[in-house]
Formats: sequence, structure tokens, C-alpha cells
Amino acid sequence: MILRRLNHAQRVVIVVAFGLALYALGNWVTTLGTRLPSQAMEYSSVSAPAAFGGFYPWVRFAIWMLLLAIWAAISIPVLSNRLTDEPHR
Repeated sequence: MILRRLNHAQRVVIVVAFGLALYALGNWVTTLGTRLPSQAMEYSSVSAPAAFGGFYPWVRFAIWMLLLAIWAAISIPVLSNRLTDEPHR
């Protein structure tokens, strides 16, 4: 397996990069439907709401928790020492 050839620092970089990719995905998914309509930009004021539509807050929270669980489920085996332990002869 390719993970056996990576040292600890390289594994940390993979885990961080995977986390950043999931963060970008989460940002994109949780902001779906929250863009202002094009005509509303002309008439919007400072007191106007920043976004229309979008997911309920509990749905956004559930999406972030799911992405966090995926990150943890992948990161723990990648960083575990079991992959690098050689069998004793």
C-alpha cells in the first residue's frame, strides 16, 4: 500500500490537505441557494439580509458534522502506526 512508503510528516500533509478539501466542499454545499437575486443587488441596503434561501441552520450543522466524521474516519487510519509496523520475524 502506498501509505507504507510515506513518513509521518507526509501523512500529516495528506490529512491537512484532505481537511482543506472537505472544508471547501462544506463551504460550497452549505451556501447553496444563499446568493442574492441579481435584481436585489440594486435595491439592497446595509440593513438588508445578506442572503435569501439556503438550508436551515440544523441542516448546515448536520452537513458539517458529516464532513467532520468523514475527515476523522479517514485521518485516524492514515495517521495510525499500524500501517507502518513491520511484522516481527
